[in-house]
Amino acid sequence: MAKPGLKLGFLTHRPFLQVEERFSRVPEPVQKRIVFWSFPRSEREICMYSSLGYQPPEGEHDTRVPFTRGLHLLQSGAVDRVLQVGFHLSGNIREPAGPGEPERLYHVSISFDRCKITSVSCGCDNRDLFYCAHVVALSLYRIRHAYQVELRLPISETLSQMNRDQLQKFVQYLISAHHTEVLPTAQRLADEILLLGSEINLVHGAPDPTAGAGIEDANCWHLDEEQIQEQVKQLLSNGGYYGASQQLRSMFCKVREMLRMRDSNGARMLILMTEQFLQDPRLALWRQQGAGMTDKCRQLWDELGALWVCVVLSPHCKPEERASWLQLLGKWDKLDVCPLEEGNYSLNGPTLQPTAALSPGPEEEEVVAAGSRHTVFGRALQAGSLHWSDTHLQRILASDCYGPSLTGHVGSDKAAFDPQGRPLWLGEPFPTACARVDTLRAHGYPRQALRLAGAIVNTLRLQRRHQLESYKQQKKELLQKGSTCITNTEGWVGHPLDPIGCLCRALLEACRLEEETLTLYPDSGLEKQKVAYQHVQVPGNSGESYLALALEVALLGLGQQRALPEGLYAQDKVVRNEEQLLALLEEVELDERLVHLLRKQAGLLLDGGPFSGFGEVLFRESVPMHTCARYLFTALLPHDPDLAYSLALRAMRLPVLETALTAGDPQPNPLDSVVTNRFPRWFILGHLETRQCELASTMLTAAKGDPKWVHTVLGSIQQNIHSPALLFKLAQDACKTATPASAPPDTTLLGIALELGLQVMRMTLSTMTWRRREMVRWLVSCATEIGPQALMNIMQNWYSLFTPVEAATIVAVTGTTHATLLRLQLDAAQREELWACARTLALQCAMKDPQNCALPALTLCEKNHAAFEAAYQIVLDAAAGGLGHAHLFTVARYMEHRGLPLRAYKLASLALAQLSIAFNQDSHPAVNDVLWACSLSHSLGRHELSAIVPLIIRSIHCAPMLSDILRRWTLSAPGLGPLGARRAAKPLGTDRAPLCQLLDAAVAAYINTSHSRLTHISPRHYGDFIEFLGKARETFLLAPDGHLQFAQFLENLKQTYKGKKKLMLLVRERFG
Repeated sequence: MAKPGLKLGFLTHRPFLQVEERFSRVPEPVQKRIVFWSFPRSEREICMYSSLGYQPPEGEHDTRVPFTRGLHLLQSGAVDRVLQVGFHLSGNIREPAGPGEPERLYHVSISFDRCKITSVSCGCDNRDLFYCAHVVALSLYRIRHAYQVELRLPISETLSQMNRDQLQKFVQYLISAHHTEVLPTAQRLADEILLLGSEINLVHGAPDPTAGAGIEDANCWHLDEEQIQEQVKQLLSNGGYYGASQQLRSMFCKVREMLRMRDSNGARMLILMTEQFLQDPRLALWRQQGAGMTDKCRQLWDELGALWVCVVLSPHCKPEERASWLQLLGKWDKLDVCPLEEGNYSLNGPTLQPTAALSPGPEEEEVVAAGSRHTVFGRALQAGSLHWSDTHLQRILASDCYGPSLTGHVGSDKAAFDPQGRPLWLGEPFPTACARVDTLRAHGYPRQALRLAGAIVNTLRLQRRHQLESYKQQKKELLQKGSTCITNTEGWVGHPLDPIGCLCRALLEACRLEEETLTLYPDSGLEKQKVAYQHVQVPGNSGESYLALALEVALLGLGQQRALPEGLYAQDKVVRNEEQLLALLEEVELDERLVHLLRKQAGLLLDGGPFSGFGEVLFRESVPMHTCARYLFTALLPHDPDLAYSLALRAMRLPVLETALTAGDPQPNPLDSVVTNRFPRWFILGHLETRQCELASTMLTAAKGDPKWVHTVLGSIQQNIHSPALLFKLAQDACKTATPASAPPDTTLLGIALELGLQVMRMTLSTMTWRRREMVRWLVSCATEIGPQALMNIMQNWYSLFTPVEAATIVAVTGTTHATLLRLQLDAAQREELWACARTLALQCAMKDPQNCALPALTLCEKNHAAFEAAYQIVLDAAAGGLGHAHLFTVARYMEHRGLPLRAYKLASLALAQLSIAFNQDSHPAVNDVLWACSLSHSLGRHELSAIVPLIIRSIHCAPMLSDILRRWTLSAPGLGPLGARRAAKPLGTDRAPLCQLLDAAVAAYINTSHSRLTHISPRHYGDFIEFLGKARETFLLAPDGHLQFAQFLENLKQTYKGKKKLMLLVRERFG
């Protein structure tokens, strides 16, 4: 069957009923040709309605994409019994058996009209947004094997050729074949037809499902609205999961795909999605709690708002369609739960003009002051007032060669063209102009989008030229002032309409190298595939390419000096948008032509004054340029190192911190952002400081081997980075770069790393942090890499870098370990010099903080007699100055372990002199230390034991402890321990000195403790008291007259506390 000509093409795009009404008689061959060519002919359209909008995970194509599965079914011969009756297609799809599943047969029906599928039905009961694989298989069969499909005219045409008998036979056979399904319906219809006044008899003709749509019926592709609403609702309820956000984005991509195909279902689908978004129960909850929505949800709302701008701004929609969209948007905009557009972006920003002042005019100040309620639909509503009827705009869109000579009145149109005669687009805010470009791309007008993008770039260039001229006139005044007001009332990077991104993507799209094949994922993320670009000449301008324009536009936006917007999400969006633009630029391979452009733009950025974020004078709260500068530095370094470093060093500034620190405020918390607490508006300050650190690290790494640039970068770091944690990271990075595994170290860069580390030590000395130990260990390691002199320098200057504990326990110890000495490869004299330095450090620390550093000092000085004696004397002096008994006992035990029992005894005696254990402190923490000291004195001999007894009696008033010491001393003769000489043959008796004094003290302690306990004793403690008296009796009996003393003691108790009858009864029962 021949392809339709112009006349038949016209007929296939009109309802069949209209064709029948217009022509009195349509020949059967013509009818068949109309029916034949009314089925869709593009596989891309079938793909659009049967594939996802994003790239599914690897290996899941067959299971997740209906189009792929349908294609596989077609190729495997699963389609048969295909029949087309009028505008209705049917067939069977035989799905092969799977593991554990039988073969299945599905009957598929498709209705179509004017090259669009209007309804589908399949036995698989598919419940998805798009067509199932079986519908795809049948549709593709009809497209690829159209001439093999049995074709019939609409059934009404066939019925009209039958006489009465044939019609009756046809109906009876039809009922007989399907009597269980259609018999009740057939009887009902028969009854109505036989009833003369019935409604069915008043209607002319009868319906025919195979005859196509009526004249008034809408012509659009089948879309399951109910399923769209259900799926969006379900995905929003799972909004916390990454997969849900991805699927919602895929639906947005599908809307854009439909818009690009100029399919009316794009707007229908967006309306359905928006209604479900507004019914999200979390919106009311967030509003009630005064909390912001999640970041993922916020991004989805932004995308929704941007899509509505594209829909409303459509260049080909009917006025009534736009009116209905604006009515819906107006209703949604008034809802309390409708999210607001966060950030200080006005809906009527400054317009594109060829000139710009250095300070905002009254109109701009008025715009900034206007703080009305802006919802995410505000920009779409504003787009409703825009139109495409401007003559100048239409000429821009219509021709690549539009210039002053084509207007017919050159003189009056000077403002419409630049001095080179290229068209400009003025009088409209830059984001709005870029939204037009995005809209043209979205609706399938790529050439027109490029033409308008070119006019906008021409305007930006002219504007920059006038800005530079204006700045040159006021440069001296501004530099003397040292600060500036912001010249851009709203930034372009991070703007809700993403103007720079729209412009760049439109220009880059024209330069992409890709195969012209059917893609299942037209809007899949660029990171999923390797993108290649080529230079494509701008028509009418042989010296420029769209690729170069894209790079220029991106740098214009990224380098714009702009104030940080209000709100956490708006600030996050600035960072995210900046990273997205740089990701686009990094995909572009720089050739000689682009490098030349890059150098030119970098120079303009440096000379841009208050209009550039790289200018000499910055607004205090302008967005830093660290991330952009890192890209430019890396790109320019191989071609122009001086320019690369100049640009990156200029970008190291963080003005808000500089102004904060010059106010004379105290040193902030070292590991936190410097102004987080004082400037809560800067929610992303920590992130910005990290990016600043990354830029510095990149420069340091690149400067390796070049002392000039290394020291220049160091100066910039010390001037601009104020966070010790980030300085420490830079020091670590520099050290790592300076010491590669397979090459000799770079001593200059190592020195820089050490200097940064020393700065961190000084900054954090007075405000200790949990990372100090790590920092100190790293600093010692870095100094070791440099050499012994660096290590000794930090030991000699420890007081300005470390606490005494850090110096004594980490610096001195780590600097003299066996591993360190091996690493330094020192001779004997150098080793001794290093040891002497470490010992001096330890002694100084011990004098400054004996409580924590005395023992480390003694340990470090063990091998040097003079130093050890000095450390020991420091401990003795500290004991007189209030060194606690716990530390003295610790040092005393160390002395015993070192084989110095007499020194241990002396220190233990000093500790006992400071100790005081009350009568009721039998679980005192020093109990074990006291028992150890008593054991030590007993082992040394009678003289030492006699000397320590008075100290024990004076310091310890706990009766059980005294009796325990007494028993221990009576078990063996003094001086028989491993540390003492044999000086006695038998154990000491308790009836002679020195133990008799200790016995008397123990007995007195029991008596005093008994009276103290009985003063406030309760019946529940009677049992404990009787046990206590039992232990007291054991101690009393150690004396020669112990029985008598204990009896007198009990009698005294009975007389004194005779009122406590129950207790005294227990005493008599136990002791008589």
